[in-house]
Formats: sequence, C-alpha cells, structure tokens
Amino acid sequence: MKYVVTLNGKNYEVEVTETDAVLLNVTEAAAPVAAPVPAAPAAAPAAAPAVAGDGTKVPSPMPGTILSINVAAGQAVKSGDVLLVLEAMKMENDIVAPCDGTVKQVLVSKGSTVNTDDILVVM
Repeated sequence: MKYVVTLNGKNYEVEVTETDAVLLNVTEAAAPVAAPVPAAPAAAPAAAPAVAGDGTKVPSPMPGTILSINVAAGQAVKSGDVLLVLEAMKMENDIVAPCDGTVKQVLVSKGSTVNTDDILVVM
C-alpha cells in the first residue's frame, strides 16, 4: 500500500508491504516526493544464485549493500537473531531470523549489492 505522509510541511510517499522476516530501525526521514518521471526500460537482471527449494527465505526489504554476515550455513539461530547487516541510505539495518531454525544457505557476500526482495538467506 502507498501512503503520502506530510512531515515538516513536505510530502513523502511511503510504500508499506507486509513481511514476517524483517525488523527495521529507521531513524531518518525518506526523501521528498518528486513529480512522477516516466520509467526507463529496465536492464536485464543478473543471474541469481540457486536457492534451496525448501525452507524459509529471508528477502531483502530494500536495495542496499551487505555490510556484514553474522551466520554461516549449518548454524542454528533463534527468532530475532541478527543474520546480517544491510546498509541502505546511510543507515545500518539488521536483518533478523523470522523463526528458530538452521541456516541452509547464505546467498550473499560481504560488500555485495542487493535489490528489494532478493533472497539473502534460506533457513
């Protein structure tokens, strides 16, 4: 769902999606909403790494860069444990385990760039 929020006299467009995998700690306001710009043709996406079919997939909530990875394949984690840290818009966002389990795959590496909904970890 999209909302327009007014903060200090400026309008911001905010899109909210429902997930059960991410806890975000946002401390800065988003950029002001600009006039709509016609969409440019999308570039062909890079090939994604193979993802295990079974398990809970932990997606990226936003585009950003992986700052650190705190888990490895085979590691047991509890719900709420920090799996990795994603930097987006100069903010560090902890990506947490949505449930108790064992990490099956880590599909990113430190320094890699990810897009919204890219699968980061499979549990």
